[in-house]
Amino acid sequence: MSSRIAAAVLSLVAVSGCGSEARATHRGATATRSASRVAVVTKRAFTIGYSVRHRSIEAVEIGDPPQPRRMLVVGCIHGTEPAGIAVARRLIRLAHPPSTTLWVIPDLNPDGVAADTRQNADGVDLNRNFPWHWRPLDTPGGLQYSGPKPLSEPESQAAVHLILRVRPQITIWFHQPQTLVDLSGGDPRVERRFAQLVGLPLRELTRYPGSAASWSNARLPGSTAFVVELPPGTLQPTAVTRYADAALAIARELAARPARSAG
Repeated sequence: MSSRIAAAVLSLVAVSGCGSEARATHRGATATRSASRVAVVTKRAFTIGYSVRHRSIEAVEIGDPPQPRRMLVVGCIHGTEPAGIAVARRLIRLAHPPSTTLWVIPDLNPDGVAADTRQNADGVDLNRNFPWHWRPLDTPGGLQYSGPKPLSEPESQAAVHLILRVRPQITIWFHQPQTLVDLSGGDPRVERRFAQLVGLPLRELTRYPGSAASWSNARLPGSTAFVVELPPGTLQPTAVTRYADAALAIARELAARPARSAG
């Protein structure tokens, strides 16, 4: 991970001002403080890395940064499964979770989305490239090619660096097209709750080596990373809102928990 990427993730922006409302901007995002509230609610955009083709990978932080309760939502990791990007963007517009900091990565694989390929521009399945039981899979360009080594790809490096910096208690990874919520190895109560909120069945899918959710659950004990398999195709606006509202409900329920750090 380059020092420039690390600096982008680690940088903080001060919120300052006077009167009943103070505002600050960072890369076009805004931060607001109301006199009637003690907590500072911020919305800040960061470039956390770059793809193989040097497209930026953006993340947005929403909420009260000092809060110990943190949640991450990733809209897309496979380029042929982009429906979660709309959910992530909708969540950014909706989200003001109390007592929680919410991080959103709309698109972790911009090269794959642009080329309409599952893999990144190196032909690597990013969801087989994380350092959890990693092993060589497939051949370069193959559907599940895991890369020459774990974290060989800049996109997976960016995700790992951010996750280890933020240490979210809950992470949602959107995929397609199986139309279910996966029991991914974290707290099944969280996974079941999300399934109930969106009306999807709860199933346990195969745990593939090198998967992002499995790595996160192993690397941050006590946290819950899970996969939501959206339906095939483009989501209708009502469905986009339903999934975004469910993620926001999970963030609000996280806020009600006793504060503790993941891992």
